[in-house]
Amino acid sequence: MRVLVVENTNNTDHGQMGVALREAGAAIDLVKAFLGEPLPADHSEHDAIVVFGGEQNARDDEKHPYLPRLADLMRSFGEVDKAVLGICLGSQVLARAYGAENLIGAAPEFGWQKITPTDEGRSDPLLAAIGEEEDFLSFQWHDDTFTLPPGAVHLAENGAARHQAFRVGRAVYGTQFHFEAHRGVVDQWNRLFPHITEQKRPGWLAEHHPREAPTLGERADATGLAIARPGFR
Repeated sequence: MRVLVVENTNNTDHGQMGVALREAGAAIDLVKAFLGEPLPADHSEHDAIVVFGGEQNARDDEKHPYLPRLADLMRSFGEVDKAVLGICLGSQVLARAYGAENLIGAAPEFGWQKITPTDEGRSDPLLAAIGEEEDFLSFQWHDDTFTLPPGAVHLAENGAARHQAFRVGRAVYGTQFHFEAHRGVVDQWNRLFPHITEQKRPGWLAEHHPREAPTLGERADATGLAIARPGFR
């Protein structure tokens, strides 16, 4: 299996998604689109696409002119029944690709947060792997959200952002939450962006993170890997 992986910012760690792709023996073609590296002309050379997060918003075409092309490329994979996974910004671009409205600055959220699967989500292959619990934990870092694309299946929600996960067709998935961000990824973000994390949640570095990482973070790590593993079928 050959997977196209698109990064949208510096210091992108593939985390649990990288673990799952290595376990699957996937060949990775990496494109750092935010640096101007060209996206493929079409889906023909790849079996799947993964699009990671970034600090830009999904409609920031003036500063990031590749975004419309990325949206079209993600949709082209889905239209031929190839696996698509958009995480955080990736989910917002995917929602755009399928005709949803991007809601800029409407849903700030940070840290390990509870997410609730919908009835459809509980039976969906992506989220069914996490088990029978009413809620699950995952790391959040976003300001934007989106409406549900027409015809999409709503898979998960919480109080901050109603559309936490969705599916289009068989295997086109968007997750607003960072299921890939295991505790090592979060530690890296703390080191790289201490001032930003403190702004997002005052007391994060000295109080909240040290208390939550061994408990909430450990649970989220297991959930993240459970979600990552069935992502490509």
